[in-house]
Amino acid sequence: MTAPGSHYFDEDPTTSSAPRDTTLLLPDVQLTLTTDRGVFGYDRVDSGTKLLLLRAPPPATTGNLLDVGCGTGAIALTMASRSPAATVWAVDVNERARALCSANAQRNGLGNVRVCAPDEVPTDVRFTTIWSNPAIRIGKPALHAMLLQWLGRLTPDGEAVLVVHKHLGSDSLQTWLTAQGYPTTRLTSSAGYRILHSSH
Repeated sequence: MTAPGSHYFDEDPTTSSAPRDTTLLLPDVQLTLTTDRGVFGYDRVDSGTKLLLLRAPPPATTGNLLDVGCGTGAIALTMASRSPAATVWAVDVNERARALCSANAQRNGLGNVRVCAPDEVPTDVRFTTIWSNPAIRIGKPALHAMLLQWLGRLTPDGEAVLVVHKHLGSDSLQTWLTAQGYPTTRLTSSAGYRILHSSH
């Protein structure tokens, strides 16, 4: 759904804009999301993200929560709905994704979402919950660096929940995270997706 040479993890997608609305239906949350070409999750909420939202433990009710690679905001806005007293940081390198996530938060009446580029998050902010459908296709070195950057900002009792497809290296990622000092277990599996839980 992207033009040649344009990816959802580009800072400024070159593919032409063609917005479409989609609805995220969960047992406890209903969101209307505007999507667009050049952003992950165009015209739908992907099945991996939906599995995370259905099976992840409840996010912390207060403090700072984080969605790494927020895209159009399905994860961030769900966390914001479930934890209205918390601040949800929605982070993405993609400028178009950030604009959509901001607009979707406003559209759904969620004032506790802060959308920003990765380097705009204050360095002293620590996170009690991180949820992410990480951009595996950026390559292993960049993925590892990104995960270490954000997992290193968990509070002492913080936890991270990631969704990764088996064919994209979920099992080796689980082993690697544990070796880096973030004990990681598999919460569930469905249709090839793994939900991984990491802590300090």
